[in-house]
Amino acid sequence: MLSLRHLARPSSCSRRWAHNIPSFSHLNAVNEQDIAHFSNILAPSSILSTLPSVATPADDLAPYNLDWMGKYHGQANSVLRPRTTEQVSEIVKYCAHRRIGIVPQGGNTGLVGGGISLQKEIVLSLGAMNNVRSFDPVSGILVADAGCILQSLSDYIAPHNHIMPLDLGAKGSCQIGGNISTNAGGLRLLRYGSLHGTVLGLEVVLPDGTILDQLSTLRKDNTGYDLKQLFIGGEGTLGIVTGVSILVPPAPQATNNIFLALPRFDNVLPLFQIVKRQLGEIMSAFEYIDRTAYDMGLKHGLGPLLDAEEVGDSECFILVETSGGNNDHDLEKLNHLLEHLLAADQPLINTGTLSQSPSQFNSIWAMREGLTECCQKEGKPYKYDVSVPLADFQKVVDAVRERMISKGLYGDHAISKVMGYGHVGDGNTILPTSEGRSTYPFVGNLHLNVIAKHGYRPELEAALEPFIYEVVGEYLVSPKALGMDVDDMDPASHKGSVSAEHGIGSMKTHALHYSKSDVSIEWMRKVKQVFDPLNIMNPGKVLP
Repeated sequence: MLSLRHLARPSSCSRRWAHNIPSFSHLNAVNEQDIAHFSNILAPSSILSTLPSVATPADDLAPYNLDWMGKYHGQANSVLRPRTTEQVSEIVKYCAHRRIGIVPQGGNTGLVGGGISLQKEIVLSLGAMNNVRSFDPVSGILVADAGCILQSLSDYIAPHNHIMPLDLGAKGSCQIGGNISTNAGGLRLLRYGSLHGTVLGLEVVLPDGTILDQLSTLRKDNTGYDLKQLFIGGEGTLGIVTGVSILVPPAPQATNNIFLALPRFDNVLPLFQIVKRQLGEIMSAFEYIDRTAYDMGLKHGLGPLLDAEEVGDSECFILVETSGGNNDHDLEKLNHLLEHLLAADQPLINTGTLSQSPSQFNSIWAMREGLTECCQKEGKPYKYDVSVPLADFQKVVDAVRERMISKGLYGDHAISKVMGYGHVGDGNTILPTSEGRSTYPFVGNLHLNVIAKHGYRPELEAALEPFIYEVVGEYLVSPKALGMDVDDMDPASHKGSVSAEHGIGSMKTHALHYSKSDVSIEWMRKVKQVFDPLNIMNPGKVLP
């Protein structure tokens, strides 16, 4: 497992760590002649520009040039807001001819600077493309414009007793095209899987302006290369998603949740095994919250959910959700689970609560979903989402905290809190061997939040990066400890991921090699070259 002494070693990688903004010398800045051309494609209200011919106040461009965390500051002098795929195509054709960089932007809710103009690129905002094209309540297939807000789509299909297969804290402002372009995970991945499985088809404008229409509504289509998969998680570097066909599941007839306090972090994995065994197919979420995050939530009004005396010195908390077809059946399973946990000779939990009403159900989820906003209230958060073995969740958090203490940067003058929360249930499955051991560790998605009380500062980032990526990129599990033959081991199977959900954007381009091999990165470059030989599509993102 994770060795803090081992993590403190300097990286053996000789590559220099630096957030260098590319010069983009191959690209041209937007000028007034360009704006005049765009005026032939778009209505005046769809063009924002600080150039004299339009003279939009800089404050009106600020929402497009500044991410919601206030961490990434864009440089675009112009924003285009097309309403149709054909308009997007005409804009891209012209930009390719003029060598103008394009940054596709959805709700601008990303966390890695993927939707921000780094230099002189134009921002192409898809928010005006917000129509539902069709919905079939029998098949559950929804076809919509890329600019549709996730919550709006949920509201649209709710009367037909369907739900979206993903649920995010930013659902009130994020857009489905951005969700797909970043391969967003979220709170329903355990039950419904990733977008690579639920997205049936895409409409994409390619970097030369060609419209790639693969907006299929077929659930089975085994005819050649599945090109849409390249754009799911492509972060707008290969093309602009303008339309989506997605399979939405029927709404569960019964949903319930429980919130549990655990005396020790080491109880999380055995608890998950028991919960999964007893709840079976109705378990739809298993979320982890450490004590620091829980106390922060209480401070900002998320709760209390449990009696403080019963919580005592609990080290962490677990939220379990069930989704099924029979409420009585599900409640019986949940009550039996709680009784079993509390009556054990060595209980895995200190206390717990089962929601008794829709308001209590929402209050329990509010604790988990509200943590992101609470972090913003505490200061400026450095946010990292990583895939690491569940057994190492707390060790990673502790390693980062100890790192900041050793640098003299922990306290109200610098980093005030280091905390973790995240998704446990959507990790990889434990594979038992004939001897009963697991061949691979159970991997979960940890959201590591490092709060800078007085704002982002270069010395704080220098202390955090690349340290955190070295932690994740190291071999986190000893093969011999798992009884494995080292010669037969795939090294990549025992590495974590520097980005489980948020993507790479501009933040993690230099960290890509911690999770991807040189061969993988080289072939990613080749794919990029095939689709975008002029490198105009979201330049400076994903690839180093």
